Amino acid sequence: MGFFDNHGVNYRRPIQDEASFERGDLHGIQAAAKEAGLSTARHDEEIRRNLELGLEAAPSIGDRTISTFSRGELPHYAGINTFLKLPYLEDVNRVGEYDVAIMGVPFDIGTTYRSGTRFGPQAIRRISALYQTYNYELGVDLREQLKMCDLGDVFTIANIEKSFDQITKAVSHVMSKGTMPVILGGDHSIGFPCLRGVAENVEGNVGIIHLDRHIDIQEKDMDERMHTTPWFHATNIPNAPAVNLVQIGIGGWQVPRAGVQVGRERGTTIMTINDVESLGIDKVAEMALEVAWKGAKTVYLSFDIDSIDCGFVPGTGWPEPGGFLPREALKLMGLVAKEGIAAMEVVEVAPAYDISDTTALLAARAVLDVLATMVDSGKIGGK
Repeated sequence: MGFFDNHGVNYRRPIQDEASFERGDLHGIQAAAKEAGLSTARHDEEIRRNLELGLEAAPSIGDRTISTFSRGELPHYAGINTFLKLPYLEDVNRVGEYDVAIMGVPFDIGTTYRSGTRFGPQAIRRISALYQTYNYELGVDLREQLKMCDLGDVFTIANIEKSFDQITKAVSHVMSKGTMPVILGGDHSIGFPCLRGVAENVEGNVGIIHLDRHIDIQEKDMDERMHTTPWFHATNIPNAPAVNLVQIGIGGWQVPRAGVQVGRERGTTIMTINDVESLGIDKVAEMALEVAWKGAKTVYLSFDIDSIDCGFVPGTGWPEPGGFLPREALKLMGLVAKEGIAAMEVVEVAPAYDISDTTALLAARAVLDVLATMVDSGKIGGK
């Protein structure tokens, strides 16, 4: 007999043994219980600040936490967007007061095909307003458990090498203050100057975990250091050796042989989507962490949005079928984040090609998931 009997009646199999089902074993129930232990102190302070700076609402408004001018998280469709409606820190000299600093790198002259990633930071910030600071599954509220700010954008110019110097100085400044930089790109050429800024502030080696469909490790492309070259130059940095570089998701018809040759010569660890499918996300994360952390003091996470199957992320310059499912990539980055990272970049969001902001939305989600996992694992927070 199928799901319906001959009379079209829907039958459900009765539960024979009530003891076989423990409601408290459900992740959903455990997550709901965890929420009860979260503070609301910073939320309450934000409401007080909103009313002070934005005026109390008109007398007809029943909810007296609402202000006249929009300030803070609500409403999601209003306000001037920083990432997640975070405080905008105009004075970057105060960045050391925060655990995490968001910074945009609106740079795309390292692009070799479809440009437009210079508008990636704006798109990610705009759609991040859709999110709140609380994650149900992890039971984490970033507003309550992490001090975060948005520094705005690095001033990049129409010169690759000068822009690289600007990016390195910006990332290094944040790192030098003991704050974790989260970089919103921008094309993937920024991986080199970002990693350089991190490495300058680490006494020891830096491992790299890189999610991508493209190998991005050839020396030059069209005679310049482009978005196909970051890891060649990053792994020339003395404390960022190639043996600590793990590249996951590589494959398809957009992997230049010049890059493959360098990866082979330098001994990087390359995993294809076929490896991910056959080994599983947990095993891939275990292997990646083992390689990246071997002899290293910290790890840098590079998430190229085009590592995701292009059916989910149309808004990128080099779309490629056959990549990660979003859920797979988020889980993998979460497993990496559990061990802690020094910094994170999200690159190659090109909003001109996006549909309903889905690409930018996933970029924002990746950042939030990584930060929340680090908080939940005790790797960050407490300033």
